[in-house]
Amino acid sequence: MARRRILLALSLGLAALIVAGCGRDDFANDPRPPVPAEITVKIGDGAVTVSPSEFGAGLVNFTIANFEDSPAVLQIEGPTDAVSDEIPANGNFQLKTEVKTGEYEASAEGVEAQPFKFTVGEERESGQNDLLLP
Repeated sequence: MARRRILLALSLGLAALIVAGCGRDDFANDPRPPVPAEITVKIGDGAVTVSPSEFGAGLVNFTIANFEDSPAVLQIEGPTDAVSDEIPANGNFQLKTEVKTGEYEASAEGVEAQPFKFTVGEERESGQNDLLLP
């Protein structure tokens, strides 16, 4: 009789584990977003320079270096607008933003620098199959 109860308890426990292990099989497995683009911006020599001048839409990390002797503020105008905090003279700053496809202009406020036009193309591919991404 005791042996029967133990077998019954074990059977019920095993059944509970099997039911708990079953999950939804209709979940959406959305791909990862594209890896953020790393873009450099130089403010100096009387001009703003963006490198590369063409890249895909999505999340972008602008690393800005101000080589002027005065503080500057970077302004990005286009389908998506963005403005940096004040960048100290001979200092640097990072601006993270998401950009859409289109034509853009980067200019610096606070210093004499010619604006720079750059192009953002179609959205970049997913980072789904890239190894060692966070």
